[in-house]
Order: sequence, then structure tokens, then C-alpha cells
Amino acid sequence: MKKIIVICGPTASGKSALAIFLAKGCSGEIVSADSQQIWRGFDIGTAKPFEEELREVPHHLIDICDPSERFDAEKFLRRADAAIDDISSRGMIPFVVGGTGMYLRMLEFGICEAPESDPALRAELESRAKAEGLAALYEELERVDPQSSSSIHPNDKIRIIRALEIFQLAGSPASEFRSGHEFSSRRYDALKIGLNIEREELYRRIDARVDSMMAAGLLEEVRALLDRYDSAAQPFSAVGYKELVSHLAGEVSLDEAVRLIKRNSRRYAKRQMTWFRADSEIKWFEPLEISLIESEVLQKII
Repeated sequence: MKKIIVICGPTASGKSALAIFLAKGCSGEIVSADSQQIWRGFDIGTAKPFEEELREVPHHLIDICDPSERFDAEKFLRRADAAIDDISSRGMIPFVVGGTGMYLRMLEFGICEAPESDPALRAELESRAKAEGLAALYEELERVDPQSSSSIHPNDKIRIIRALEIFQLAGSPASEFRSGHEFSSRRYDALKIGLNIEREELYRRIDARVDSMMAAGLLEEVRALLDRYDSAAQPFSAVGYKELVSHLAGEVSLDEAVRLIKRNSRRYAKRQMTWFRADSEIKWFEPLEISLIESEVLQKII
């Protein structure tokens, strides 16, 4: 069974910097498990690694999709497996890094055998999303499957509808399919390291990062992307993009859009931590406990 090192945690916790540091010292390469960094051109708002960092350590699954395409968990799993096979075949260590909990779980355990999509039910849920608003469907998902909702962003219409579809077809939450699937299908020998940051400090980091993104030209990036792609394209649903799309459409002021980005980022971080805390196998460290983290990694790979 191939060994992988998983670095997880909430947004703005320092996962990428830690992974680069560890990979440089352990002959490693990085596989991104971030559902937003796959999109070409969506750079500032997804906090992609800088060119210098990409030169220091090879990264996989970044800039692999055109924004007009659709991307789902099955495609992620296929690409991630191929990257890990490639890295391992060259005697290198795969470091899987990201905050998309669903991707990380599927990488370790595979895709569960949930009911196939029902076109009529999906069309009904799509109609409800238009008539009632996506927020109403997300609130319903929080009631019927809180575990799944904790890993799905409120703007991610595709995954919200799929989770509700599974619940209505099977009569049980999608999260139950996953938990029942895990016991017999572990796919990798994974060391899972989580970064734990006190909430106030994490929120401070999030606010500072949003300010840095705006200073780096996030608004201009969104404006340029809208010149090339429809605002309904999948990546525009991400935090940092959806709010600025609303601003450019004249729906909210720039100050309000920035406030919403910060608020929604904090809410997303909270959902991420709820998801990761449910995994008893994650070993938690403070970001500055570098020597302890290095020791864990070395014990795993030697």
C-alpha cells in the first residue's frame, strides 16, 4: 500500500507553506486537494502557490481545468491517483495538501456506492434552487445531513443538489454511505497531519489574507475572468469570486463585497474544522511545532 502524507486544516492555516517546507526536506512532491486551485486563471482568490514555490517543489492538480469545464470528485480521484502513482514510481513522497475534506476522504477510501443520479429528481431540485434560492436547499441539507453540509460550501450548487438527491433516493444521508464504505476500502497508508490554530488568530489571518488578495488585484482578476467566461461557470461559486461578481453586477458595494468575503471565509473555515475534527486519525499540531511534525513524517517514510 502506497504511503502518503496528508496536510489538512482550515483555510489560511498555513498548509501550503508547511507542505513545501516538508517536501523540500523529504524528497517530496505536492498533490493539491483543493477544489478551487484546479481552475486556470483563478489565481489570486484561490491562493495558488507562487511561481517560485512551484519551481522549488513540483505541484500536481493545479491549473488542470478550463473554467468552462465541469469538474467533480470522480475526476479529482482519477487525477490524484495518477499523480500519486507517478510520484511514488520515481521514489518520491506524495504530500497531499488541501482543505477540501470530501476530496481527502475519497482519496483515502474511494467513492462510495451511492444511488445513481435521477434526472427527474435532479431537475426538480434545480427548479427549487431557482425558485426558492440555493440557500433554502443548503438549509435543508444542514437539517437532513449536517455532516455532509459541513464540507460543502453554501454556493456549491452541484454538491448540495447531489447530497439532497442521495438523501431522497436512499432515505439516508450521503455521509452514512461514506461511513459505511470506509471500513473495507482503505486505499493508501496515510499519515494525516492537521494544523490547529486558535479561532481568533485564524480569523485574523483570514481577514489579513483577504486584504492582501484585494491589494494583489483580485477585483481586476475577477473582472478579466468575466470578460472570458460566463458568471455561471463553476469556479465563480467560490468564496472571493461570487462576492465580487455581485459587486461588478452592481448588487453590492466593494466594501460590502470585501466584508462578505471575510465573513464567508470564516464560516467556511468553521465548517472545515467541523469536518476534520470528526476524523480521529488526524494528528493535530500548532503551526510552529515544525520539529514535531518533521519527526512524525520521518517516522512514516523511513
